[in-house]
Amino acid sequence: MNRSLLNSLRTGGFIFYTRHGEATIGNDLANLNFQNCLTQRNLSEMGRRQAIYYGEVLRYLQIPFQYPVSTSPFCRTIETAQLAFGSGNVQVNPFWAEVNRLSGNLPNNDRKRILSNLQSILEIIPEKCKNKVVVAHNFPEGVGLGQIPYMGTVIIKPKGKGNGYEIVSKLSLAHLSTLDC
Repeated sequence: MNRSLLNSLRTGGFIFYTRHGEATIGNDLANLNFQNCLTQRNLSEMGRRQAIYYGEVLRYLQIPFQYPVSTSPFCRTIETAQLAFGSGNVQVNPFWAEVNRLSGNLPNNDRKRILSNLQSILEIIPEKCKNKVVVAHNFPEGVGLGQIPYMGTVIIKPKGKGNGYEIVSKLSLAHLSTLDC
């Protein structure tokens, strides 16, 4: 199965939804400011090593990606993407911060709006022969793409606008690194 999945990923057409690397313990501050990393949880040293390794594994596996990589505006997601794909290959999309809000106490219409927007985004087929990468956040259990470990990746096959998407695989960083076995 690993070899078959790897061969499919090399032909493109997938979205890699990746959770950022391990972050420091605690919570983002109440006065969270996306331009001030001191108000946020940030990558730990382990998280930085994970992000670098993630990029190395994907390059080794020769999986093609379209650039820029999309991230949420949180410092931990931006740094993860920069370490894995290079500073010039990252673009912030404010929508991905909404995913982080799903873990909080949200009014039902906000939750539905976020999940509807997520559905629309995950239906978009990447450039021909390429895969798209999103570096963002975990989901609550049973919501959206579900729980994802640090640097875990959900492989999604978009079916086109209005046609949904399929979750092909959920891979931990350790499992991703064994795809060529």
